[in-house]
Amino acid sequence: MGWRSVIITQHAKLSYSSHMMIVQTNDGINQIPIDDISILLISTTRAVITTALISELAQVGTKVIFTDGANQPICETVGYYPNNRSVKLLQEQVNWDEQRKEVLWTKIVASKMINQVNVLTFYKKDTTEVNEELAKLEVADPSNREAVVARKYFPLLFNNDFSRRNGSAINAALDYGYSILLSSINQEIVSNGYLTYIGIHHRGEDNPFNLGSDLMEPFRPVVDFWIASQKFDQLTPDVKYGLVQLLSMEIGFNGKSTLLKNALTEHVRNCLKYLSGKSNKIQIEVGFRDEVPNNAINDNV
Repeated sequence: MGWRSVIITQHAKLSYSSHMMIVQTNDGINQIPIDDISILLISTTRAVITTALISELAQVGTKVIFTDGANQPICETVGYYPNNRSVKLLQEQVNWDEQRKEVLWTKIVASKMINQVNVLTFYKKDTTEVNEELAKLEVADPSNREAVVARKYFPLLFNNDFSRRNGSAINAALDYGYSILLSSINQEIVSNGYLTYIGIHHRGEDNPFNLGSDLMEPFRPVVDFWIASQKFDQLTPDVKYGLVQLLSMEIGFNGKSTLLKNALTEHVRNCLKYLSGKSNKIQIEVGFRDEVPNNAINDNV
């Protein structure tokens, strides 16, 4: 799997030749090795991509994300045939132990809530209410403390009038960042041979990414952490680049320092091993650095 995040923001033709992605724009021609690309974000509706390139990217496990007219991520590619998918794995996923699913979901929710407290603490916000809800968390979260905390957390982090239901620039940035995070989690699930449709808590019939929606939860506060440090009135290209480049942000994960993308890889594998009975312990500890990173743009065309 590659390591580069490539973002297309202008009129371009994307094609394939000799194991290279060819990007033709008004400024010239760029060539990028297929094996280097982890995520290709086409952040414009004015780009053309060939089926040959899509096929080659799918074969090497690259995630291709398309945006709509408002430049919000709207869909992504999911390979049909990862090299390690088997009927045995899929049967195993369908029959995951209910108790293990409940324990894992509890760990996920607890980690997310702890991370939300850490974000509030970093920005010197009052954490009393969130900590009180965290103390009420039960196995499998039957009282839905996760949702209760969310309703209190976002107004505390941004401002008292903030709501996740309005069309503000902050909400647009949050949705954009979460979409990138979900795509990366989906990429790891598929590369391990499992289906993204079958989750442990999310069970939406119309959601093709139920499992990804479950496993991404502890890392949502990473997106919140970065956005809270930014000053913007619109979802500008610079904000989008920063959100994509969060995958290269250094964080703490399970007691060691690593890049967010590597943490996601380890997290997904750990969760899948636990659900499959190959491991009897699951640890999900995410830590933040003492300063907000100033993300550099990896590849922007």
